[in-house]
Amino acid sequence: MPDWKAVCALTDIPALGARRIARAQGLPVALFRGHGDRVFALLDRCPHRGGPLSQGIVFGERVACPLHNWTIGLADGCAQAPDEGCTPTFAVRVEAGQVWLDAAELASLALTQEAPLSGPCARAQA
Repeated sequence: MPDWKAVCALTDIPALGARRIARAQGLPVALFRGHGDRVFALLDRCPHRGGPLSQGIVFGERVACPLHNWTIGLADGCAQAPDEGCTPTFAVRVEAGQVWLDAAELASLALTQEAPLSGPCARAQA
């Protein structure tokens, strides 16, 4: 049985928008609020080049990555064909206007994924 952690109110997530939730370790989790107030949780990293999905455009049950317009399914975290790849999903529930995430997943899922480097720092690292 999951140990649920309250992370925000449903109204803290814009309709057809997103909100980032920081974690003690690892990249943030992006919460998405779709039609009918359905809430989805994905690692805030596109499987293509690591773009911040929380800054993408939400439509239906998908989000368009702001970097290269890849379409990612909110329910499964997978890119729509012909693109390939998936980003990790997190269990989420909404109860009495409060959004909850599985505490064990927050503490352990996708901790090794890194944010992409860009700009002059990326060239210095290569």
